[in-house]
Amino acid sequence: MSVASQYERELRSVLAGVPKGVEAVTRSCDAIAKASAMKVIDRPFLVVRAAGSGMEGSGDLLALRGDLCFPIEVKSSKKSKLYLSGRTWDQYLAMVYEGERCDLMPLYAYRLKGVRGDSWRIFRVEVGKLSGRLGLLTRRIPALPKSRNGKPFLDWDKGMPLHKFIALTCRNESDSSIRSLENRSKSLASKTQNDNQNSVTKIIDMELR
Repeated sequence: MSVASQYERELRSVLAGVPKGVEAVTRSCDAIAKASAMKVIDRPFLVVRAAGSGMEGSGDLLALRGDLCFPIEVKSSKKSKLYLSGRTWDQYLAMVYEGERCDLMPLYAYRLKGVRGDSWRIFRVEVGKLSGRLGLLTRRIPALPKSRNGKPFLDWDKGMPLHKFIALTCRNESDSSIRSLENRSKSLASKTQNDNQNSVTKIIDMELR
């Protein structure tokens, strides 16, 4: 088994909510990180290896649950920063294209070798405006940072820890902060609509006088 496929299997077992997989990845994590990661056991994703894994734009894994679908490109390195060039840059551009074409949020899962605690970091690929729950998640999941010349790259220190990604996407609907954001967005939209209607009414009243 190659190292790349080993890490794909590791991430897949976590997102699929396999208890042994979650325990293995969080063995050296603190109690809070472990508790956050364990949430995925109750709300697991269906995780499949993308057909033709490594094919342009498909990512390595697909994680699905309800209204969420994430194509995930898995990377690993001994260095905290990984610059995209050649084939990896083409992969990135293809993920942007597919994300825009299909209204998806492609992700990078970056594993740093040789560190204790949560060794995975999650980044989203910027694909423009997304709607629904994915649109709300863009506020919380960091995009790939950019180099001085504006080119996206992976910086492990700037990513979202995997256990926080799980806590964000696997919360119960009743206590989810995303649900709160959804309600707030609806309230603001309703207020804006009412304000617009009031403005139109005032203009009509002025013209009739």
